[in-house]
Amino acid sequence: MANSNINIRIDSEVKAEAQALFSQLGMDLSTAVNIFIRQAIDFGGIPFTIQQRRYNAETEAAMQEARDIISGKIPAKRYSSAKELFDELDKELEEELKNEC
Repeated sequence: MANSNINIRIDSEVKAEAQALFSQLGMDLSTAVNIFIRQAIDFGGIPFTIQQRRYNAETEAAMQEARDIISGKIPAKRYSSAKELFDELDKELEEELKNEC
């Protein structure tokens, strides 16, 4: 069977990470792509589930809070020292523990 070339566009960092991974598995990128395509043909479609990641409510809320801080919707807290930050975190933890009891 004759070989054919294909050209694909991929982020340089993703390509480098993939090459490193496949190298550890004893193959090059071309071999890995060939395996994927053969599996897709055998499977009759993409050989794995494609879906959006779902996070729990607490993680979703934290991600939204981060987006709001980045966009300036809510002000970011600032601390003058690491000790000040950890003291506030300890205080928040103590309050959470009290509320659980």
